[in-house]
Amino acid sequence: MKKILLIDISNSFTKLCLAAGNSLSRIKRLPTPSLDAAQIRALYPSKQIEAVVLSSVVPSKNPVIHAAFDRVLEVGAHLDLGVGIDYPSPRTIGADRLANAAACAALHGFPGVVVDFGTAVTFDVISRAGDYIGGVIAPGLNAMTGYLHDRTALLPNITLREPTTAVGRSTRDAMLSGAVHGYRGLVKEILAQIRSEAFPKARPRIIATGGDAQLIAGQVGLFDVVDPLLTLRGLLFIAQRNL
Repeated sequence: MKKILLIDISNSFTKLCLAAGNSLSRIKRLPTPSLDAAQIRALYPSKQIEAVVLSSVVPSKNPVIHAAFDRVLEVGAHLDLGVGIDYPSPRTIGADRLANAAACAALHGFPGVVVDFGTAVTFDVISRAGDYIGGVIAPGLNAMTGYLHDRTALLPNITLREPTTAVGRSTRDAMLSGAVHGYRGLVKEILAQIRSEAFPKARPRIIATGGDAQLIAGQVGLFDVVDPLLTLRGLLFIAQRNL
C-alpha cells in the first residue's frame, strides 16, 4: 500500500513522516541546513510514496524535495484548506501556519488560536466564521536564550527545562527562570490581547504545537490542547482535500 509523505521544513529542523489513512508513522527529524535529495530518497524510496505534501518556510530547500520526488504538493493559500482566508496578502502566509489552521479547524473547530513554539513563536487566529484572519510572530524561546549567549561575554548557553525556583541561585538558573517564566508571560499577554480584540464574546479553542510546546504550554492553564504533531496533521488533511 502506497503512502503519503508529509514534510514540514522549518528553519532548524525538517520533520518527515508517512501517512496511511489518518495514521502517522514515526517522525524523522533532519537538520534543515544539510537537507539533500539523496538523503531523503534513501529514507523514503519513491516506489513506496503515492504523493508528497510539503510545508516549507525555507524556500531555498524546496528544490531538494522536488529533486527527490516527482509529485509534490506545496501548501499555499490557493489550495482547499478547509478554512477560508480573510487576509490582505494570502500568498505571504507561511505554509506551516496554513497547515496549523487547517488542522485546528478539522480537529477542534473554530474559533481557534494556534500557538506554534518553534524557531519563532507564531499565533494564528481562525475566526468564528471559519476564516484565517492573521496572527502574531515573536522570537522563539531558543532564539531569545541564544541571543543572550551570543551578545554577552559571560552568559552561557543553557539547556531549557522547567525551573525549580523563580529566583535563580546561579547564572544558569537565573537565565532559565527568565527564559521560561518570561516566555510564559509573553504568551499570556499576547493571547489576552488576541482574545480581547478578536473574540470579545466568544471563547476560542487554544491549541499549542511545536518543539517547545510541552515545556511552555504544559504548565500554563491557557491551552485546551497540546499537540506537537498539529502541523503534520494539517498537511494530511490538506492532502486528503486536494489530492
